[in-house]
Amino acid sequence: MSSLTTFDLPISGMTCASCAGRVERALAKVAEVGTVSVNLASEQARIQAPADSLERLVHAVESAGYQVPSTRLELALGGMTCASCAGRIERALAKQPGVLSVSVNLASERAQVQIVRGLDPQTLLSAVQQAGYSASLVDAERPAQAGAERLLQRERWALGLAMLLTLPLVIPMLAAPFGLHWMLPAWLQFALATPVQFVFGARFYRAAWSALRARAGNMDQLVAIGTSAAYGLSLYQWAISPSGSMPHLYFEASAVIITLILLGKYLESRAKRQTSSAIRALQALRPERALRLQNGVEQWVALGELQLGDAIVVKPGERFPVDGRVTQGQSHADEALISGESLPQPKQPGDSVTAGAINGEGRLLVETTALGAETVLARIIRLVEDAQAAKAPIQKLVDKVSQVFVPAVLLIALATLLGWLLAGAGIETALLNAVAVLVIACPCALGLATPTAIMAGTGVAARHGILIKDAEALEIAHSVNLVAFDKTGTLTSGAPRIAHMKAVDGDTASLLQLAGALQRGSEHSLAKAVLDACTQQQLELADVTESKALAGRGIAGRIGERQLALGNKRLLDEQQLHNEALAADAQAWEAEGRTLSWLLELAPQPRVLGLFAFGDTLKEGAGEAIAALNAQGIASHLISGDNQGSVQAVAQTLGITAAHAEVLPADKAAIIAELKKDAVVAMVGDGINDAPALAAADVGIAMGSGTDVAMHAAGITLMRGDPRLVADALDISRRTYNKIRQNLFWAFAYNLVGIPLAAAGLLNPMLAGAAMALSSVSVVSNALLLKTWKPTERS
Repeated sequence: MSSLTTFDLPISGMTCASCAGRVERALAKVAEVGTVSVNLASEQARIQAPADSLERLVHAVESAGYQVPSTRLELALGGMTCASCAGRIERALAKQPGVLSVSVNLASERAQVQIVRGLDPQTLLSAVQQAGYSASLVDAERPAQAGAERLLQRERWALGLAMLLTLPLVIPMLAAPFGLHWMLPAWLQFALATPVQFVFGARFYRAAWSALRARAGNMDQLVAIGTSAAYGLSLYQWAISPSGSMPHLYFEASAVIITLILLGKYLESRAKRQTSSAIRALQALRPERALRLQNGVEQWVALGELQLGDAIVVKPGERFPVDGRVTQGQSHADEALISGESLPQPKQPGDSVTAGAINGEGRLLVETTALGAETVLARIIRLVEDAQAAKAPIQKLVDKVSQVFVPAVLLIALATLLGWLLAGAGIETALLNAVAVLVIACPCALGLATPTAIMAGTGVAARHGILIKDAEALEIAHSVNLVAFDKTGTLTSGAPRIAHMKAVDGDTASLLQLAGALQRGSEHSLAKAVLDACTQQQLELADVTESKALAGRGIAGRIGERQLALGNKRLLDEQQLHNEALAADAQAWEAEGRTLSWLLELAPQPRVLGLFAFGDTLKEGAGEAIAALNAQGIASHLISGDNQGSVQAVAQTLGITAAHAEVLPADKAAIIAELKKDAVVAMVGDGINDAPALAAADVGIAMGSGTDVAMHAAGITLMRGDPRLVADALDISRRTYNKIRQNLFWAFAYNLVGIPLAAAGLLNPMLAGAAMALSSVSVVSNALLLKTWKPTERS
């Protein structure tokens, strides 16, 4: 049996003693559990069990019908240098009782930790410190950008001084090809190389010692051993050389290696900051103050002092400090960095505004509806941060390799040393070749290959209104070959519009004008469609008298001497009015699933004046969205609860491969499951009824204009609700995944080619150091090319 640890597990949902007993029995059944005691009053279970059994214990509690409350923490990490470091921190945190899941990101130097509620965060920080690294809790409201900038500045100074000391050591080597053969005195080489080795290279010794104490390997050990061997060999050669002779020294090799690695680390840090530029751009959108209007007095206050319902004044050109609703004024809002929408959006009383957007030309009074972490901007930042911190499934391969990489390299270096000695080479040659193996084998590029690509890809996607919630969705989306769309609110506007209208006398403008006059003041959705059409055509509406609703049939009223009515077929039949000229149109429009309304004149001459057909209109860009998918060889399906006629009409209009009509919400998930048997399926939806299908699909894509439930169930959210972004989301996914594969290829290729060359004596230590630095920088730079991606240009 594994060693047992005693810890408390919080449990919610217990209401009586029998609940506590049920939980106790469920926990006792878990393998290797020692003692279990459940306290109903404190809602906790005290358990003796192996530390790695927590997942099984939580599953046992949930299977019994109760919950283990959990919370998420984000840790800022320091001291990581390669994939091995990230793996070591991950394992150290995972061993702590109460930790449910851990994900460490080398590129962002962050750890996402899911813990049971009540666990002291200090336990996690201590675990990281004992593993040889530094850690602190991340304050979501105050990102530590200043600290990162100071660290980068320190790296810049250290690099500059190291280069100044190393340059005199390198000049004689650079001059040799031009016939200039001279060397610095041994004492001067020693004086220049020693600060580089032990002052600027101290970071490698510290990190190597921490890893050694934790009985683990990392790249710092490879660098420390390699450069110390070259430095030590120089001291030995100097010590045994006859007085007055010039010994063969390698001080320049150790100094150049350390300086090149510092250069690589500096360039890598700069590049990594660029991968997270999307987060910094979003964070910069948050103003620190707001102009509050209270009792008729305007006053600047910190955002932390605001409350829901406060009135905020936003002047032209200022950013909105909160999410809110416009109560006074008219303007436009630039929401480009939040939703990706390039055109300013009109704002008037009743419209919602988003924190971080820029107010246009008008002064607005805004009622606060969301603050701080609950604003749309804060949620977007959290989504992007989560995606950038998450690990793609392909990263698991890298993690496995990194665990054995450093020990394997140390063995290869030892074999190189012994092999050359057995082949009759001198200790000098054997040692230098072993040093070259140690230096070139640094696994930095391997650890950076996946997270940098994910950070760059999710960042640039967020800039264009595509929020990718997790790395798994990003990785799977590249292979999607079938997209299933919901209809209402996804491909269509979700609000009825006049799809067709026909006047008996051919004057549709007059027909619309009469219908608009009758509907003026009505809140019915069909009335709104008529009034919107009148507004678009700038029609003046006459005054109506004797207006009255006809229950279940429509509306009637008098315009001048004419008594008019607008209603359904029941009203038409009641008045015994029919028009053969419109009958064929009515039948055709009904077959499309349209809702029909007849405009009748009841007096002085009873007759049919015309016919309106209402339907949900296609969203702008719906046709382009399907065409873009078809061009990529991706099939499209339509799944809707609407009637057969309207669903088939939309499918035929857009060129959708297959349509499923009159589908109940519960059955949408079943259709998705059936489609998944032969394809990789993405589901696109916007409503609560789409949530099960979004969760069932390989990749769920939610429209940002939809419900929070849909967005929670989806892996990707389109902030603009523009269906054309579906193809763009799949495109950035493919490009990001390709970058991951390219990076992993180059990371492995550097080592697969470099290590044999170094072992064979074809690569001196300085070239090995340059190649190692180049590998990390090239991987990050390749990932940064994703920042040039843009969505397909719209016509």
